[in-house]
Amino acid sequence: MQFGIFTVGDVTPDPTTGREPTENERIKAILTIAQKAEEVGLDVFALGEHHNKPFVPSSPTTMLGYIAAKTSTLQLSTSTTLITTNDPVKIAEDFSMLQHVSDGRTDLMLGRGNTGPVYPWFGQDIRQGIPLAIEHYQLLHRLFREENVDWSGKFRTPLQGFTSTPRPLDDVPPFVWHGSIRSPEIAEQAAFYGDGFFANNIFWPKEHYMRLIGYYRARFEQFGHGSADQAIVGLGGQAFMRKNSQDAKNEFRPYFDNAPVYGHGPSMEDFTAQTPLTVGSPQEVIDRYAAMKDNFGHYQRQLFLMDHAGLPLKTVLEQLDLLGEEVVPVLRREMAEGRPAHVPDAPTHASLVAARDASVAAGVAPTSAPVAPVTAASAAARVPAAAGSSFGPAAQRAAGQGVVR
Repeated sequence: MQFGIFTVGDVTPDPTTGREPTENERIKAILTIAQKAEEVGLDVFALGEHHNKPFVPSSPTTMLGYIAAKTSTLQLSTSTTLITTNDPVKIAEDFSMLQHVSDGRTDLMLGRGNTGPVYPWFGQDIRQGIPLAIEHYQLLHRLFREENVDWSGKFRTPLQGFTSTPRPLDDVPPFVWHGSIRSPEIAEQAAFYGDGFFANNIFWPKEHYMRLIGYYRARFEQFGHGSADQAIVGLGGQAFMRKNSQDAKNEFRPYFDNAPVYGHGPSMEDFTAQTPLTVGSPQEVIDRYAAMKDNFGHYQRQLFLMDHAGLPLKTVLEQLDLLGEEVVPVLRREMAEGRPAHVPDAPTHASLVAARDASVAAGVAPTSAPVAPVTAASAAARVPAAAGSSFGPAAQRAAGQGVVR
């Protein structure tokens, strides 16, 4: 199982000092945090994409390319890449390039984004978010797998005999996760293609995500990709730790109360009771996250948000020491306990190349795309009403900050 961190890249004043880092300081801090993640033994670093204040990662692959050059084992991902407002051609080329630069240590998480103004900035309409996500991925899926693509759709100009360059490393595309906190249509899309589904379960009670992930698992099996427990699932989470639990609560409270996403809303006690945010000792974090498999089944990737809400870099690095040295080693053992042999690990470039080669050796021809691609209409038609959920107050505030998919 993979453990790592993700960042949304917010530039937020430290509520205890009033000082706001410059954009340059925040960008350099993110690069330092990513390198620290590898140093403490984490597996994954995922970077958000935003084009509005108070966020800085407007060009994730630029930063990830730098991080690739400074690391050797860290898997580089996104949280998320905006499939709605980015051109699929550019996504295909950027992430194939990153594959080569990182020697295959690349995957990506696709999401819609919900910052209304960003859509028209890139010539799109937020009301078309789901259809954009589905149509753009149809094209991206083909661009990764076909050298000559003819394409005609609703949201971009047609392509005739187009080849994106460079081609994916070893002719194996980077693994794709589809990220969502509330859209069963995206879970349907992930299941249809046999891709991963990442539920950033940081805003709602576990019951909401149990329905969403359960729906994805069931559809993954119905589409013939394997049994439901073999579906590829990732989860988000949040933690703040000190050796003494009360010290952690006292230190983190002003950051929670003023956070750009959920600040000035529910109390920290209410929020930690209803979501995976855990503020306390390392053992409390271990206990909370070791129980995730009881709610969601055995899964493949756990990412933590550790560097938001104005926390100073020194504090974040201390958090990563605790995460990497005291929490994750225990969670690795806990998560391995009782894990069935047929439940796969998170896909890596090496495992995807090996699977491709095994299929070729067995005489199974690779397919470039499903025969009948999922569409917005077909996804909506297949989704039962019970799979959805109301859009809660904390997530509504998150949507206004552009971090909800």
